[in-house]
Amino acid sequence: EVQLVESGGGLVQTGGTLSLSCEVSGFTFDDYAIGWFRQAPGKAREGVACISFSVGDTYYRHSVKGRFTISTDNAKNTMYLQMNNLKSEDTAVYYCAADYRRPCAAWSHPVYDYSGQGTQVTVSS
Repeated sequence: EVQLVESGGGLVQTGGTLSLSCEVSGFTFDDYAIGWFRQAPGKAREGVACISFSVGDTYYRHSVKGRFTISTDNAKNTMYLQMNNLKSEDTAVYYCAADYRRPCAAWSHPVYDYSGQGTQVTVSS
């Protein structure tokens, strides 16, 4: 059974940092593109960041490039999203997700095979 469990959300001031974690089980990173998407109230889902070991690429949404970093600890089956210089427009529920052998270049299309329950990130000004 595939499971993805996020943690690490919270409330932070503009310019602050947060690190999200996603512990996965039921699959290996080698076969899946894994990453994060977010959804703010009343808005559509947005693909945020992706890493794919099967295809060998990464993706960052334009608005987070240079501020967010995706990484993995394969030994711990855990994925991370380091978020720096947070802005109010980053406020959303963040979900980790996985999609079988998907190129990260397609991560902006926010429909994925598996996703977690989400963790709230609130950036106050």
